[in-house]
Amino acid sequence: MKFMILLALVAVAAADDFDSREHIPIVAETRQEPVDGFSASDFQSGNGIRFAQKATAGAAGQSNAEGVYSYPDEFGNVIEVRYVANEFGFQPQGAHLPVAPPAPAHVAELLHIAEQQRAAGIIFE
Repeated sequence: MKFMILLALVAVAAADDFDSREHIPIVAETRQEPVDGFSASDFQSGNGIRFAQKATAGAAGQSNAEGVYSYPDEFGNVIEVRYVANEFGFQPQGAHLPVAPPAPAHVAELLHIAEQQRAAGIIFE
């Protein structure tokens, strides 16, 4: 019973929040429906969000897509993400995305030793 009351309160709060949201218009939109595995779409909203994507048929019925989307952050800077999505997964690129530091030099040596051990049949359990 307590769970149902909590659920009802959350639903009321969410509905109230939804009603107070600002309407953001779509100011431009084009779309090419899928034909022979190719599709494209792009749009721009009134608050500066932009999206463009082209997709083609990939291997085994999978779709290959590449595109770009951008949006203004809370400071007014435009954040842009370019991506490819294919059989290797979603691969985003953007100046704002964190990049891992390079591996220390000794890691390459350790990986080489591990490969030699696997080739020699050594197994650690």
